[in-house]
Amino acid sequence: MLTKRIIPCLDVRDGRVTKGVKFKNNVDLGDPVEMAVAYSNGGADELVFYDITASAERRPTDIGMVAAVAESIRIPFAVGGGVSDVGDMERVILAGAEKVSVNSLAVRNPQIIADGAKEFGAQCVVLGMDPVKSDNPKCPSGYEITTRGFREYTGMDAVEWAKRAVDLGVGEIVVNSVDADGTRAGFELTITRLIAEAVPVPVVASGGAGQPSHLADAFNLAHADAAIVAGMVHTGDWTIAQIKHDLAAAGVPVRKVW
Repeated sequence: MLTKRIIPCLDVRDGRVTKGVKFKNNVDLGDPVEMAVAYSNGGADELVFYDITASAERRPTDIGMVAAVAESIRIPFAVGGGVSDVGDMERVILAGAEKVSVNSLAVRNPQIIADGAKEFGAQCVVLGMDPVKSDNPKCPSGYEITTRGFREYTGMDAVEWAKRAVDLGVGEIVVNSVDADGTRAGFELTITRLIAEAVPVPVVASGGAGQPSHLADAFNLAHADAAIVAGMVHTGDWTIAQIKHDLAAAGVPVRKVW
Protein backbone atom coordinates (compact mmCIF):
# COMPACT_ATOMS: atom_id res chain seq x y z
CA MET A 1 0.00 0.00 0.00
CA LEU A 2 1.31 3.44 -0.92
CA THR A 3 2.13 5.66 2.02
CA LYS A 4 0.20 8.88 2.48
CA ARG A 5 2.24 12.05 2.07
CA ILE A 6 2.41 14.94 4.53
CA ILE A 7 3.27 18.21 2.80
CA PRO A 8 3.97 21.45 4.67
CA CYS A 9 2.92 24.50 2.70
CA LEU A 10 4.87 27.72 2.79
CA ASP A 11 2.96 30.76 1.55
CA VAL A 12 5.57 33.35 0.62
CA ARG A 13 5.09 37.09 0.31
CA ASP A 14 7.97 39.55 -0.11
CA GLY A 15 10.48 36.80 0.64
CA ARG A 16 8.88 35.77 3.94
CA VAL A 17 6.56 32.94 4.95
CA THR A 18 3.12 34.21 5.92
CA LYS A 19 -0.16 32.64 7.05
CA GLY A 20 -3.71 33.90 7.26
CA VAL A 21 -7.28 32.67 7.54
CA LYS A 22 -9.29 32.35 4.33
CA PHE A 23 -6.51 34.25 2.56
CA LYS A 24 -6.80 37.27 4.90
CA ASN A 25 -5.04 38.82 7.94
CA ASN A 26 -1.67 37.24 7.16
CA VAL A 27 1.13 37.34 9.72
CA ASP A 28 4.89 36.93 9.20
CA LEU A 29 6.27 33.52 10.24
CA GLY A 30 9.88 33.47 9.10
CA ASP A 31 12.46 32.77 6.41
CA PRO A 32 11.32 30.25 3.76
CA VAL A 33 14.71 28.57 3.35
CA GLU A 34 15.19 28.07 7.08
CA MET A 35 11.67 26.68 7.44
CA ALA A 36 12.14 24.42 4.42
CA VAL A 37 15.29 22.92 5.94
CA ALA A 38 13.55 22.33 9.26
CA TYR A 39 10.66 20.50 7.59
CA SER A 40 12.96 18.50 5.32
CA ASN A 41 14.98 17.36 8.33
CA GLY A 42 11.84 16.82 10.37
CA GLY A 43 10.30 14.14 8.19
CA ALA A 44 8.11 15.97 5.66
CA ASP A 45 7.56 13.95 2.51
CA GLU A 46 7.42 16.96 0.22
CA LEU A 47 7.07 20.73 0.41
CA VAL A 48 5.00 23.22 -1.54
CA PHE A 49 5.75 26.90 -1.95
CA TYR A 50 3.20 29.43 -3.12
CA ASP A 51 4.27 32.93 -4.09
CA ILE A 52 0.83 34.07 -3.01
CA THR A 53 0.74 37.53 -4.54
CA ALA A 54 2.61 36.83 -7.77
CA SER A 55 -0.46 36.09 -9.89
CA ALA A 56 -2.46 39.00 -8.50
CA GLU A 57 0.51 41.32 -9.04
CA ARG A 58 1.15 39.75 -12.46
CA ARG A 59 4.85 39.12 -11.81
CA PRO A 60 7.08 36.01 -12.02
CA THR A 61 7.92 33.63 -9.20
CA ASP A 62 10.96 34.46 -7.06
CA ILE A 63 13.44 32.15 -8.82
CA GLY A 64 16.20 33.06 -6.37
CA MET A 65 14.16 31.67 -3.51
CA VAL A 66 13.40 28.49 -5.47
CA ALA A 67 17.10 27.92 -6.13
CA ALA A 68 18.04 28.61 -2.50
CA VAL A 69 15.49 26.08 -1.29
CA ALA A 70 16.59 23.46 -3.81
CA GLU A 71 20.17 23.75 -2.62
CA SER A 72 19.17 23.33 1.01
CA ILE A 73 16.70 20.42 1.20
CA ARG A 74 16.61 16.75 0.27
CA ILE A 75 12.92 16.18 -0.47
CA PRO A 76 10.80 17.05 -3.54
CA PHE A 77 9.03 20.37 -3.65
CA ALA A 78 6.48 22.13 -5.79
CA VAL A 79 6.24 25.81 -6.62
CA GLY A 80 3.16 27.83 -7.51
CA GLY A 81 2.37 31.45 -8.23
CA GLY A 82 3.66 33.73 -10.95
CA VAL A 83 3.85 31.08 -13.66
CA SER A 84 2.56 32.60 -16.90
CA ASP A 85 3.87 30.26 -19.60
CA VAL A 86 5.97 27.19 -20.32
CA GLY A 87 9.10 29.32 -20.13
CA ASP A 88 8.29 30.20 -16.53
CA MET A 89 7.67 26.53 -15.77
CA GLU A 90 11.06 25.67 -17.24
CA ARG A 91 12.81 28.30 -15.13
CA VAL A 92 11.20 26.93 -11.96
CA ILE A 93 12.20 23.36 -12.78
CA LEU A 94 15.73 24.33 -13.78
CA ALA A 95 16.04 26.19 -10.46
CA GLY A 96 15.46 22.88 -8.68
CA ALA A 97 11.74 22.33 -8.15
CA GLU A 98 10.30 18.93 -9.04
CA LYS A 99 6.78 20.19 -9.70
CA VAL A 100 5.08 23.36 -10.88
CA SER A 101 1.60 24.25 -9.68
CA VAL A 102 -0.73 26.21 -11.93
CA ASN A 103 -4.01 27.68 -10.74
CA SER A 104 -5.32 31.00 -12.05
CA LEU A 105 -3.21 30.64 -15.18
CA ALA A 106 -4.71 27.26 -16.03
CA VAL A 107 -8.24 28.65 -15.74
CA ARG A 108 -7.38 31.47 -18.13
CA ASN A 109 -5.34 29.26 -20.45
CA PRO A 110 -5.97 25.51 -19.99
CA GLN A 111 -3.53 24.73 -22.79
CA ILE A 112 -0.68 25.47 -20.36
CA ILE A 113 -1.42 22.11 -18.73
CA ALA A 114 -1.07 20.20 -21.99
CA ASP A 115 2.01 22.17 -23.02
CA GLY A 116 3.68 21.67 -19.63
CA ALA A 117 2.90 17.95 -19.54
CA LYS A 118 4.27 17.50 -23.05
CA GLU A 119 7.44 19.41 -22.26
CA PHE A 120 8.25 18.14 -18.75
CA GLY A 121 5.98 15.14 -18.11
CA ALA A 122 2.63 14.96 -16.34
CA GLN A 123 4.35 14.25 -13.01
CA CYS A 124 5.74 17.79 -13.05
CA VAL A 125 2.42 19.56 -13.56
CA VAL A 126 0.12 20.13 -10.58
CA LEU A 127 -3.28 21.76 -10.76
CA GLY A 128 -4.05 23.93 -7.76
CA MET A 129 -7.69 24.82 -7.32
CA ASP A 130 -9.55 27.06 -4.88
CA PRO A 131 -13.16 25.82 -4.79
CA VAL A 132 -15.87 27.46 -2.72
CA LYS A 133 -19.39 26.30 -1.92
CA SER A 134 -21.74 27.78 -4.46
CA ASP A 135 -25.37 27.72 -5.56
CA ASN A 136 -24.39 28.76 -9.08
CA PRO A 137 -26.53 26.63 -11.44
CA LYS A 138 -23.46 26.20 -13.64
CA CYS A 139 -21.83 24.22 -10.82
CA PRO A 140 -23.81 20.99 -10.27
CA SER A 141 -21.28 19.67 -7.74
CA GLY A 142 -22.11 22.61 -5.46
CA TYR A 143 -18.56 23.96 -5.64
CA GLU A 144 -17.29 26.77 -7.83
CA ILE A 145 -13.70 27.49 -8.85
CA THR A 146 -12.28 30.84 -7.75
CA THR A 147 -9.04 32.44 -8.92
CA ARG A 148 -6.56 35.16 -8.00
CA GLY A 149 -6.62 34.30 -4.30
CA PHE A 150 -10.42 34.02 -4.02
CA ARG A 151 -10.81 37.39 -5.73
CA GLU A 152 -12.70 36.15 -8.78
CA TYR A 153 -15.55 33.65 -9.19
CA THR A 154 -15.33 31.78 -12.49
CA GLY A 155 -18.65 29.97 -12.91
CA MET A 156 -16.67 26.74 -13.39
CA ASP A 157 -17.74 23.57 -11.62
CA ALA A 158 -14.89 22.21 -9.51
CA VAL A 159 -15.36 18.53 -10.38
CA GLU A 160 -15.75 19.17 -14.09
CA TRP A 161 -12.64 21.34 -14.07
CA ALA A 162 -10.67 18.58 -12.35
CA LYS A 163 -11.74 16.06 -15.00
CA ARG A 164 -10.85 18.42 -17.82
CA ALA A 165 -7.44 19.14 -16.32
CA VAL A 166 -6.67 15.42 -16.16
CA ASP A 167 -7.70 15.02 -19.79
CA LEU A 168 -5.25 17.82 -20.61
CA GLY A 169 -2.43 15.99 -18.84
CA VAL A 170 -2.18 17.22 -15.25
CA GLY A 171 -0.46 14.74 -12.93
CA GLU A 172 -1.80 15.81 -9.53
CA ILE A 173 -4.57 18.02 -8.13
CA VAL A 174 -4.43 20.09 -4.94
CA VAL A 175 -7.90 20.87 -3.59
CA ASN A 176 -7.58 23.94 -1.40
CA SER A 177 -10.88 24.77 0.23
CA VAL A 178 -11.36 28.51 0.53
CA ASP A 179 -14.05 27.93 3.15
CA ALA A 180 -11.69 25.93 5.39
CA ASP A 181 -8.37 27.70 4.68
CA GLY A 182 -6.53 28.59 7.87
CA THR A 183 -9.43 27.68 10.16
CA ARG A 184 -7.72 24.56 11.58
CA ALA A 185 -11.21 23.07 11.93
CA GLY A 186 -10.66 20.23 9.45
CA PHE A 187 -10.47 19.76 5.70
CA GLU A 188 -13.46 20.27 3.45
CA LEU A 189 -14.02 16.56 2.95
CA THR A 190 -16.94 16.64 0.54
CA ILE A 191 -15.27 18.39 -2.37
CA THR A 192 -12.01 16.52 -1.75
CA ARG A 193 -13.85 13.21 -1.94
CA LEU A 194 -15.86 14.22 -5.01
CA ILE A 195 -12.69 15.04 -6.91
CA ALA A 196 -10.72 12.05 -5.63
CA GLU A 197 -13.51 9.75 -6.83
CA ALA A 198 -13.75 11.51 -10.19
CA VAL A 199 -10.12 11.49 -11.35
CA PRO A 200 -7.37 8.85 -11.69
CA VAL A 201 -4.49 11.07 -10.51
CA PRO A 202 -3.34 11.76 -6.93
CA VAL A 203 -5.46 14.29 -5.03
CA VAL A 204 -4.05 16.42 -2.23
CA ALA A 205 -6.30 17.79 0.52
CA SER A 206 -5.49 21.37 1.50
CA GLY A 207 -6.97 23.98 3.81
CA GLY A 208 -8.14 23.47 7.38
CA ALA A 209 -5.74 20.99 9.01
CA GLY A 210 -5.57 21.48 12.77
CA GLN A 211 -4.83 18.06 14.26
CA PRO A 212 -3.81 14.59 13.06
CA SER A 213 -7.39 13.29 13.05
CA HIS A 214 -8.20 15.84 10.35
CA LEU A 215 -5.55 14.27 8.12
CA ALA A 216 -6.83 10.78 8.93
CA ASP A 217 -10.30 11.88 7.82
CA ALA A 218 -8.90 13.28 4.57
CA PHE A 219 -7.20 9.96 3.86
CA ASN A 220 -9.88 7.57 5.09
CA LEU A 221 -13.10 9.44 4.29
CA ALA A 222 -12.14 11.66 1.36
CA HIS A 223 -9.62 9.26 -0.23
CA ALA A 224 -6.88 11.89 -0.52
CA ASP A 225 -3.40 10.67 -1.42
CA ALA A 226 -1.65 13.47 0.47
CA ALA A 227 -2.48 16.32 2.82
CA ILE A 228 -1.08 19.81 3.11
CA VAL A 229 -0.42 21.26 6.56
CA ALA A 230 0.46 24.81 7.46
CA GLY A 231 -0.70 26.57 10.62
CA MET A 232 -0.70 23.47 12.82
CA VAL A 233 3.02 22.94 12.17
CA HIS A 234 4.11 26.54 11.62
CA THR A 235 3.00 27.44 15.15
CA GLY A 236 4.87 24.51 16.68
CA ASP A 237 1.69 22.92 18.02
CA TRP A 238 2.53 19.75 16.08
CA THR A 239 5.65 18.34 14.47
CA ILE A 240 5.62 16.20 11.34
CA ALA A 241 6.85 13.26 13.42
CA GLN A 242 4.01 13.67 15.92
CA ILE A 243 1.45 13.83 13.14
CA LYS A 244 2.83 10.70 11.49
CA HIS A 245 2.98 8.87 14.79
CA ASP A 246 -0.71 9.53 15.41
CA LEU A 247 -1.64 8.60 11.84
CA ALA A 248 0.28 5.33 12.05
CA ALA A 249 -1.49 4.54 15.32
CA ALA A 250 -4.78 5.10 13.50
CA GLY A 251 -3.76 2.66 10.78
CA VAL A 252 -2.82 5.19 8.11
CA PRO A 253 0.27 4.10 6.13
CA VAL A 254 2.97 6.76 6.42
CA ARG A 255 6.73 6.90 5.99
CA LYS A 256 8.02 6.75 9.56
CA VAL A 257 10.43 9.31 10.95
CA TRP A 258 10.66 8.23 14.59
